[in-house]
Amino acid sequence: MSVLPQQSPAMQTTTLSSKGQVIIPKTLRAALRWAPGTQLEVHDTPEGVLLRPAALATKASLPEGLAAIRRRVAYAGPTVSLEDMDAAVLRLAVQAAQGARATSGTKATPRQDAQTPAPAAARKRAR
Repeated sequence: MSVLPQQSPAMQTTTLSSKGQVIIPKTLRAALRWAPGTQLEVHDTPEGVLLRPAALATKASLPEGLAAIRRRVAYAGPTVSLEDMDAAVLRLAVQAAQGARATSGTKATPRQDAQTPAPAAARKRAR
């Protein structure tokens, strides 16, 4: 005894391609209003494969989305300004350059953090 429904005159067949693709007949796509690009959920059921339109994700507002990201990251440290970040990057770049000179055999100048230009001053000179 088969659990599958009997084939009705309206039932059509299709073929699975080598890429795993199946063509859904145009009359069925039109009746279901499935346009190209429609996302479908694929479910394995005892009766066979079930295709169902995927539920659209609800979009959160920008503040809600940012709050969700902050919760995931869970950064509890102080807020750091862009100027402070620029200064830290410049300081580390100078240290790395001095370290590279020291390991390559060239004479490295002593590290002088006090003489490291402020980011705003460095940007003005670069212009």
